[in-house]
Amino acid sequence: MNVRGIRGAITVKKNSKEDIVASTRTLLKKMVAENKIKTEDIASAIFSVTKDLNAQFPAVAARELGWIYTPLLCAYEINVPKSIKKCVRVLLLINSKKAQKDIKNIYIGAASNLRPDMALKKRTNYYLS
Repeated sequence: MNVRGIRGAITVKKNSKEDIVASTRTLLKKMVAENKIKTEDIASAIFSVTKDLNAQFPAVAARELGWIYTPLLCAYEINVPKSIKKCVRVLLLINSKKAQKDIKNIYIGAASNLRPDMALKKRTNYYLS
């Protein structure tokens, strides 16, 4: 079995505990559903947030979803001028027999602008507004 990475990102309406957790939960549920992931197959998750989100750790959403034994890490995204604001990003590492080309990366809201190169392919990625 291989370790595969799944990328995801979502924008948050405001810097509040509730919005950060709710948006992250939405993103994680979509990533899990679209890739048919079992919780026990999740090796780890790395979350990053833009500097304007500091009211809560996005990993709280994963714990609330029952990811009790999954190693989780939160960090700040590099603060590049004119980059997307109020954004939570996730790199989910899973144990899977899937080929990398079969992995579905999920970008929701304004975060869909992060990977326009993949948006053109529409093959392995979902962009939701």
